Amino acid sequence: MSDGPGPSACCAPGRGRRASTPAAPSVRHTAVTVEPHGGWCALTGGAFLMGSDDSPYPADREGPVRQVTVDAFAIGATAVTNEEFAAFAGATGHRTDAEHFGWSFVFGGFLPDDFPPTRAAAATPWWRQVHGADWRHPEGPGSGVRDRRDHPVVHVSHGDALAYCRWAGARLPTEAEWEYAARGGLEGMPYPWGEEREPGGRYRMNIFRGAFPGRNTAADGHRGTCPVDAFPPNAYGLYNTVGNVWEWCADLFAPGVRVLKGGSHLCHESYCLRYRTSARMGNTPDSSSGNTGFRVVRGRCR
Repeated sequence: MSDGPGPSACCAPGRGRRASTPAAPSVRHTAVTVEPHGGWCALTGGAFLMGSDDSPYPADREGPVRQVTVDAFAIGATAVTNEEFAAFAGATGHRTDAEHFGWSFVFGGFLPDDFPPTRAAAATPWWRQVHGADWRHPEGPGSGVRDRRDHPVVHVSHGDALAYCRWAGARLPTEAEWEYAARGGLEGMPYPWGEEREPGGRYRMNIFRGAFPGRNTAADGHRGTCPVDAFPPNAYGLYNTVGNVWEWCADLFAPGVRVLKGGSHLCHESYCLRYRTSARMGNTPDSSSGNTGFRVVRGRCR
């Protein structure tokens, strides 16, 4: 297992390219039809301008801006919730990669001051390896999701997201589908609602407020994840496409690395200005952390 984080891992740390998932027991996956927490948003598709020429991170390859065409598809209005993932795990017996490995990455600010010393992600010491951290225990043993049923499931890998999709009769969005949906019809704008981050002084997403990583004022009302529909939707009816949790996409970011979109509640302009519709990062498919989730789509995919 690699001691270093995966690609672009300042935002969501990775297990590294040498990690290998222990063999999982055979699980019977019976496909069902699942209605997302916020329902489906049916989109007609068409051509749109994807990407940005103004990214502060050239290595992320957001640009150049190019015209891309997507077919009609339907996308979940919200990210998959803890309640939905619990239904899947209960029906299939699925164990996540974090459960197989026995640990996942947790933001150090959520751990008590007397938490035993554990390995930190290389170059990003605010990420701590926590044994027993998984989707049921987001901050490790002693934590839970009973009061977070409508929050996005986290500590899920790309493989876990695919397993959920097989069960739910859905799939992960392509990066183009995700960005088309997240933009809500607004081209050339950094946010799903327009150009200003806080139009009229109103908070529109869940990100890190204050001085990262030591002081989060939670001015937007949330110190960690928030309910999947906590902020107003975009013009297409999608909630929280930026902020809250990174969302896995189907595409490759680089060989052996999958695309994540949207930023998370731990993004801060001082080091991770990726809470924009065009922003992207990559991570190894077995990686998991307390700010990584996903949403699903159905319908045609080119």
